Amino acid sequence: MATVELRFSAQPEHVRTARLVAAAVARRAGVEEAVLDEVRLAVGEACSRAVGLHRGNGLTAPVRVVLTEEEKVFSIEVGDEVPGPPGGTGTSSSADADADPDSAAVGDADVTDTEDEMSLAVISGLVDDVEVTSGESGGVIRMSWPTTGASELP
Repeated sequence: MATVELRFSAQPEHVRTARLVAAAVARRAGVEEAVLDEVRLAVGEACSRAVGLHRGNGLTAPVRVVLTEEEKVFSIEVGDEVPGPPGGTGTSSSADADADPDSAAVGDADVTDTEDEMSLAVISGLVDDVEVTSGESGGVIRMSWPTTGASELP
């Protein structure tokens, strides 16, 4: 099992780098060429979401991206350090997996919640196997794609 871990400051200009690294590692892991655009877009959306959450909450901690190649699956985890509801978990088949129904969002918070829901909806439309979790130490979006086997690249 090969793993690549990327950490970057929560700046929008670093999202492109994360997308490029994810696509390169996915290609090497054996993800089909036809799916690489979906990988690139999903990672960009997840990283943009994490950057927005960090910046919106005044966090200076880096955004984490972990790319893992296993025998028949390639997975990517994008993590933020924004505390969410304890034990909050869900799958992206519902676009509001991270939403806290008990919060009374108003003004800018409504816009942020809407953007968050839109990001999760886009990701769930791009990735068949996705899981969104949140807790006191932050949130993670885990996405995975099947691989066609080991790459023949050196």
